[in-house]
Amino acid sequence: MSSLIDSHGREFVYLRLSVTDRCNFRCVYCLPDGYTAAGGAVDPELSVSEIRRLVTAFANLGLTKVRLTGGEPTVRRDIVEIAHAVAAVPGIQRVAMTTNGNRLAELARPLRLAGVSAVNVSVDSLDRETFARVTGTDRLEQVLAGIDESARAGFETIKINSVLLRDVDHDLERFMEWIRTRPISVRFIELMRTGRNGDYFEKQHQSGGLVQLALLRSGWNQVPRRIGDGPAVVYTHPDYLGSIGIIAPYSSDFCSSCNRLRVSSRGALRLCLFGERDASLREYLQDDHSQEALGERVRSLVLGKPISHQLHEGKYGNTWNLAGIGG
Repeated sequence: MSSLIDSHGREFVYLRLSVTDRCNFRCVYCLPDGYTAAGGAVDPELSVSEIRRLVTAFANLGLTKVRLTGGEPTVRRDIVEIAHAVAAVPGIQRVAMTTNGNRLAELARPLRLAGVSAVNVSVDSLDRETFARVTGTDRLEQVLAGIDESARAGFETIKINSVLLRDVDHDLERFMEWIRTRPISVRFIELMRTGRNGDYFEKQHQSGGLVQLALLRSGWNQVPRRIGDGPAVVYTHPDYLGSIGIIAPYSSDFCSSCNRLRVSSRGALRLCLFGERDASLREYLQDDHSQEALGERVRSLVLGKPISHQLHEGKYGNTWNLAGIGG
């Protein structure tokens, strides 16, 4: 098994694979008007066989973790089959999923049996009215039921993603109380600029520094970072089973430890979430005889991965909304 390393010496072990760009929520920071299918001829989403071939090639290059994302991955009727196919690929040690939690109550156990060991659920507020205002759907109770079912199903890791917005009271104390007896990690994520949320971003971007200050004042302590950790700066407290993390993409060293690559639901490799161009890999996914060529193509493309995104310069690349590539 070989390693996949870019020209800056970063090694990649983690693939974020979008299985669809469709979503059934209307979050104000992503799809405020809901999902709209692209006009004209559009390639179909990757099939289960194409996904298996893709993940096999990445596993042969040393990647060990795959996260299934969207849009909302559970809008695909074959999501359990997809999860099973990915988990069965030799070399893949961990399969995770990011979801809005809408179908998690019914799918948690089948997904766990299929091989998914970690789940991230988007919960922007624990207040029902605020949740409905942010997501465009009154389904907080359904989402929370899905989280509870995930715990019963035996997921190794359960994390909550909450986007920081200036005019939304995220009620840190309420989240802290919620994880007092739950081994769940809540991660507050700074809003990121995309092609379609420019005005909203200017009005709503909120620094994670305020959360950090509140945590420190409440006796929470930062956990030392380890090699291979994700982008979150994590805090723990001896009186709480859960933890709280802050993901700050505008921090100066955010990209220095990047270990992930992204592939779209139609088979295009994106080297950076805010990259300028995608490179289609789909021609290599039509049979089982193109593994070597696919691996060489990926290795060549990864050498061109930029050292950092350019969000500080107002450049968001080809990311028109986060649903298109899974964040």
